[in-house]
Amino acid sequence: MADEFFTVADYARAAQFIAARTRVQPTIGLILGSGLNALADEIAPADVIPFREVPGFPVSTVAGHSGELVVGALSGQSVIAMRGRAHYYEGYSIQRTTLPVRALRALGVHTLIVTNAAGGINANFRAGDLMLIVDHINLVGMTGLNPLRGPNDDALGPRFPDMTAAYDPALADLARAVARELKIELREGVYVMLAGPSFESPADVRFIRLIGADAVGMSTVPEVIVARHGGMRVLGLSLISNSLAHAHEKVSHAEVLAAGKEAAPKLGMLIKGVLARL
Repeated sequence: MADEFFTVADYARAAQFIAARTRVQPTIGLILGSGLNALADEIAPADVIPFREVPGFPVSTVAGHSGELVVGALSGQSVIAMRGRAHYYEGYSIQRTTLPVRALRALGVHTLIVTNAAGGINANFRAGDLMLIVDHINLVGMTGLNPLRGPNDDALGPRFPDMTAAYDPALADLARAVARELKIELREGVYVMLAGPSFESPADVRFIRLIGADAVGMSTVPEVIVARHGGMRVLGLSLISNSLAHAHEKVSHAEVLAAGKEAAPKLGMLIKGVLARL
């Protein structure tokens, strides 16, 4: 897919469209990954805006990604949740997949909580575990598919943003504290992104383990890069939907969605606990 280059005006147009359809001024954004949309049902009162109506937004074509914004209150915070996301493998440019994050920033969102369903690479992980993302490996970006490729507008962020602490340490500490309080086991690890949509081969899994990854997925990293480029704080959480570490059995998207449905309440409790303490 060819690059697409957007401007401040493009992001502002999307943000203005959203602002005109809600009275809420959200400051915290949530990206809810495969099978994790249920948390948005607890946002009330809720203004719902389909992705397809927002100028420039990519529309998700994948089961488990509803493709709508939900704006309202959750755990005492004004939030805007993305029920699902669009992926590079759906045929969109890497820049368009991250346009929603730019629009949220233009809307006034300063903190992003990003979630995903991921395959477990760490031998200690099991399906249904929650993992705090402490770092990522931008394997797709290493091949040139970086959302910041192209002209840089200093109004959006620096040409060479630092990714040393892409996942905010203070937010990570808060998530750990909430998990302890709620007696939720919270794993920690490094997330690696592959382009997809094919699942990983056994050789892929061996390679990914060798380079230091604990979980693998097909999203998140470009969103985090763009968020950090814009000065947003980021908390990343993975639901381990299946284990790739012990036996490489056949993996299906239905399995990913089922794991998400089962573990979503636990993830929701954790996120709501973090929101309540921000």
